[in-house]
Amino acid sequence: MKIDILTLFPNMFNDIFNESIIKRAIDNKLVEINIHNFRDYTLDPHNKVDDTPYGGGSGMVLMPQPIFDCVDKIKTADSKVILLTPDGVKYEQSLAYDLSHEKHLIFICGHYEGFDERIRTICDMELSIGDYVLTGGELASMVITDSIVRLLPGVIEESSHINDSFNNNLLDYPSYTKPRVFRGMEVPEVLLSGNHKKIEEYRKNESLKRTQERRPDLLEK
Repeated sequence: MKIDILTLFPNMFNDIFNESIIKRAIDNKLVEINIHNFRDYTLDPHNKVDDTPYGGGSGMVLMPQPIFDCVDKIKTADSKVILLTPDGVKYEQSLAYDLSHEKHLIFICGHYEGFDERIRTICDMELSIGDYVLTGGELASMVITDSIVRLLPGVIEESSHINDSFNNNLLDYPSYTKPRVFRGMEVPEVLLSGNHKKIEEYRKNESLKRTQERRPDLLEK
């Protein structure tokens, strides 16, 4: 898979993709991630990428030309262009799986007060990671990229993400490791029994219980 991210702040990505699982995926050539500063594409003599909004109002609005030209340069027949915006479709695990099957993703990170409405015309999808507003789309692009890359074949063991929270609209079951007793808290006996059928039943019941207590809205789905 190839992922291209359009941003005004490329240095924000220096560390996030150079650590842990994503770095290993890049090193093993399971994913290619490129960061593009779309300021490099502006035709404005003063290197501007934003301007005041027509009709008045506060803040600055991203101009379409730099973003259009950047997308034109990197887009192919296999590309899916995604705009990160608070009014996009709410991002969920099912979408992460869908996007992990794409060959090429292009993320556009908005910033400042907003972006010229015409930028929407070059996008195949608009995504939001939640009902709140960030200073820009950079953090959202990191979150979505991380959630997708871990699903790519060979990045982590398939069993590790099959049992993730939100698969089958359930939260994950509780996990334990050594020591068996810590500050008076004991590991549930069933997990030490070696009876895989009982362990599976326990985990399913705990998953249902946790979902009912913390996210009953998921069960309605």
